[in-house]
Amino acid sequence: MLHHWYISHHHLYIPPSMTIHHHHHLLLLLILFLLTPPLSTSQNDTVSCPLNFDLLRRLVGSNRPSIDSSTVCRYAQQALRLVESDHLRRTSSFVPPPNTAESCWTAYQAVSDYFYPNFDLRRNCGFQTNWITVPGCMNITNRQQFENKISNSSLNAVVSACNQSLTGSSCSSCTVALSNLQASYLNGESVGNLTDCRAYPFIYAAAFINQLGPTDRGTAVCLFSLSINFSKSNNKHKTVIIVIVITVVIVIVLFGSAIGFWYSKRLKKLNRKRRKKAEINTVSALDSYTGSTTLIRYTIEDIKEATRNFSRDNIIGRGGYGNVYRGVLPDDTEVALKRFKNCSAAGDGSFAHEVEVIASVRHVNLVALRGYCTATTPFEGYQRIIVTDLVKNGSLHDHLFGSESLRANLSWPVRRKIALGMARGLAYLHYGVQPGIIHRDIKASNILIDENFEAKVADFGLAKFAPEGATHVSTRVAGTMGYVAPEYALYGQLTERSDVYSFGVVLLELLSGKKALLSLGDGQPVLLADWAWSMVRNNTPLEVIDGGMAECGPPEIMEKYVLVAVLSSHPQLYARPTMDQVLKMLDMDFPVPTIPERPMPLVAGIEDIERSVSSTGSAQLSTPRGYQAYTFEMDVRLASKEEEEGKC
Repeated sequence: MLHHWYISHHHLYIPPSMTIHHHHHLLLLLILFLLTPPLSTSQNDTVSCPLNFDLLRRLVGSNRPSIDSSTVCRYAQQALRLVESDHLRRTSSFVPPPNTAESCWTAYQAVSDYFYPNFDLRRNCGFQTNWITVPGCMNITNRQQFENKISNSSLNAVVSACNQSLTGSSCSSCTVALSNLQASYLNGESVGNLTDCRAYPFIYAAAFINQLGPTDRGTAVCLFSLSINFSKSNNKHKTVIIVIVITVVIVIVLFGSAIGFWYSKRLKKLNRKRRKKAEINTVSALDSYTGSTTLIRYTIEDIKEATRNFSRDNIIGRGGYGNVYRGVLPDDTEVALKRFKNCSAAGDGSFAHEVEVIASVRHVNLVALRGYCTATTPFEGYQRIIVTDLVKNGSLHDHLFGSESLRANLSWPVRRKIALGMARGLAYLHYGVQPGIIHRDIKASNILIDENFEAKVADFGLAKFAPEGATHVSTRVAGTMGYVAPEYALYGQLTERSDVYSFGVVLLELLSGKKALLSLGDGQPVLLADWAWSMVRNNTPLEVIDGGMAECGPPEIMEKYVLVAVLSSHPQLYARPTMDQVLKMLDMDFPVPTIPERPMPLVAGIEDIERSVSSTGSAQLSTPRGYQAYTFEMDVRLASKEEEEGKC
């Protein structure tokens, strides 16, 4: 007999015709049914991810960036930190709940495919699923726990440095404060998470300290090393603006040419008067230096006699400023004479400045100034000459990149002695005199080597006094391609650590025998500092050492020197040590700290590329080879500047 009964959720229908026996069986079935929990559709669904990865896509806009495959993993890590900062700002939690790990990776992968299609983040980068939800620093999960670890004074210092627009020089002040905070309070070991202790202060600062928040362009670039490219404006509007600008320029040019001829005549008359006045002021300023020092003011006759009337045979060096001559004084002392070419009264200030800088320093690892000469002759015009001690053994550049016989002298003990001499000379410039002096042009050709292979820092033509109490000096860029620190090249922000960067590059040249800019076979220029970093990152730092070195040193000492050089040439200012710290690491048992990750460029958008054609801003770092291309572009301008600044 067919029994008509059915069970729905918590409802049981029993036909009246069923017997007691049938009721007994159905009662057991009912008990089992009530003890079984109802099915829920949520049990089969993945918990949604609370991280808002879509903000990355919104920030970039409709211009899909091209990301070099070698930087994808680094970009993924930095971009995740930005997203976690947004999550911290909204929820006061550094990481999402553990049960959201899979859904968060799914969401992140979807956004990643927008930037770099068919690139599996976890498989290709070695990221583990739970890393996205595990606290990566001292088990800190939320804002309160973070703030309990940090002193109020340290937090106030970060607020003072970071609660502003983080563009230009303000970025380095903020990152230095955050790095100091991390070093003082967050020194726990990494637990394999994507956001370890080094990242926590930056995530926190973007979330709560910087009022603009993590999605602000300046904040993203500064704190997370990401260059976010916003959506393009309407092309039609851009075309209209371009037409207007061109029209205005044409009008200005026509108007300027109409009055140019008249103005040029007037200007020539004024310049003649200024030259006479400037010459008087310069001589009087140099006379005041001479009165307070042992400097000698030589006559032009003394100089001509010492150089055999500036004989070509006596030339021992050339540069944008002019020539360097070997000379012999009446007492048979050999000297070097730096003669500025194309001198004019307008350039007398820079000549007086170099004399002042060199006259203010005395150190075994600095070239000593003996005196100077200023003269105006009917046939030769303005003459400005600096007289220094002669360093007979050439420059470090000569020994590294000159003849094989010179390079054969560079055994490990000699290279170590030169490295220590450079470090002592620079440390003295930065901290041994008041005010401190920033050299600005540390390079292999400006490190002279005496007969005992003692290094002597030379050429103070670009040096600047460091204002006491100031965090940096803002100035136009000057220096030599390959040696200029990024923050100085891009923003004109000059500090003692700009010299540290240049020192790191020269130290790498000394250790490797390679030039600051090299080619690895594909025809593209590569910074020596970038190549050395890749060796350190691959745990092969000794690969940096010159394979042709006649006598090597202990591997652990050579490796330490490589690490110090890579740390000193780090592209981020805050990561570099001071010259005092460098000297302690090279000459004492001070350990080399962990070298921070180097920032990777993120997006090369059309707008940034367009800007880079006509300007020299941070947009040029947006391409994978942006900085290298930038340094080559700078070379042309710096060379022309050297020619101009060579005018005394």
